[in-house]
Amino acid sequence: MVIQPQQLRVLVAVRDSGSLTRAAQSLGYGVPTIAHHLASLERHLRAQLVERDRRGARLTPLGAVLVSEAEDILSRLEQAERLVTTQRDLGLATIRVGTFASIGSQLLPRAIRRLRGARRVQVEVVEAEPTDVVGQLLAGDLHAGLIYDSVEEPAFASPDLTLTLLLEEDYRVLVAAESEYAGHAEIDLADLADADWICSRDENAASDRVLRRACHLAGFDPHILMRTDDLNMIHGLVAEGLGCTLATQASVDTRFPVVTRPTVRGLGLRRTSFVHRNEAVPRAVTELHQILVGLLPGAPA
Repeated sequence: MVIQPQQLRVLVAVRDSGSLTRAAQSLGYGVPTIAHHLASLERHLRAQLVERDRRGARLTPLGAVLVSEAEDILSRLEQAERLVTTQRDLGLATIRVGTFASIGSQLLPRAIRRLRGARRVQVEVVEAEPTDVVGQLLAGDLHAGLIYDSVEEPAFASPDLTLTLLLEEDYRVLVAAESEYAGHAEIDLADLADADWICSRDENAASDRVLRRACHLAGFDPHILMRTDDLNMIHGLVAEGLGCTLATQASVDTRFPVVTRPTVRGLGLRRTSFVHRNEAVPRAVTELHQILVGLLPGAPA
């Protein structure tokens, strides 16, 4: 015997409703059917999962352990059913792609439009920081992603992943267009010892690691004004002269009065890569990669 999804749904319903009667009503079953599923599951696991008395039903500690895993399993099954239904009814291949905000808003939409013009494909985009994109890839929740890291401190090498370089750019300091530093050809980072910095929510993000290393070499620790990954908020704060941040030219939103300036001592390179797992890769993922390379002249094939 193997555990059936319906047995897990019954266990979740008992947990949520607090009685076999209400669990049966929520699932559209009779109480005997609910009791049968629970008894079969308990026999299979040789463990009591539900306690029943006059007040209702509640999970035992072992039942609570199983139901926490059951919710993840049922969620994955529902996702798989949705994907199959989409392909069956619409004849579409569906891929899920993770991306960080700046490239996601500037490059990925054009690539998706070209991909959909070439084949029947549905693309679900998940916006997340590189660490989360890699985590979802390894968990099988994404088919591919766009991530960035520092060339000097690569963070995502894994035998389970293939990374293909798309773009390398210098890290620069983003300042207000009306700032005194906007007129400098280069900025001495030591001059920003008293400045406020806007950083990523993830302290291990490549830009944060680059900033800490550069400031340490310049003899100070950066003062963090705010941690956010909202590009509008970042650009707005910088434009008002309330702080500065590290950025690359490709990530600048030209709607805001901000400019980037290199530093006297270079900050290193940000590397943007296309990443997927080292297993069977959907044809649409391969084509999306080729389109992205075509949109970035000079990028390695």
